[in-house]
Amino acid sequence: MIVLNTSVCLAQATPPTPSPMSYIPIAFLFAMIVLMFMTARSQKNREKKERDNMYTRLAKNDRVLTIGGIIGTIIAVKDTEVVLKVDESTNTKMTFMKTAVQRILSDEPSDSSKT
Repeated sequence: MIVLNTSVCLAQATPPTPSPMSYIPIAFLFAMIVLMFMTARSQKNREKKERDNMYTRLAKNDRVLTIGGIIGTIIAVKDTEVVLKVDESTNTKMTFMKTAVQRILSDEPSDSSKT
């Protein structure tokens, strides 16, 4: 009987009101999420600008690597396409979208310059 009376008393008690200090961890967590989102967004924009710059710098005789792993030499650059020569002996040419170019190999320093 005593247990029943205690539970009835607890059920009728008003919950304590949260103090303003209890909201600080939530505000800190929210601020961290916003900061991470803004950092990721600026990094994505920077990478897009670098990629677009690379696409505009594509020129004839550049050696490039495609996202499929094909290495070739550019023989023609069109608006949205590049034509690569991938085999000298058979004169094999392939046409790719500019967006398929992963990087320009001519821009990278050669291994012989490191020694």
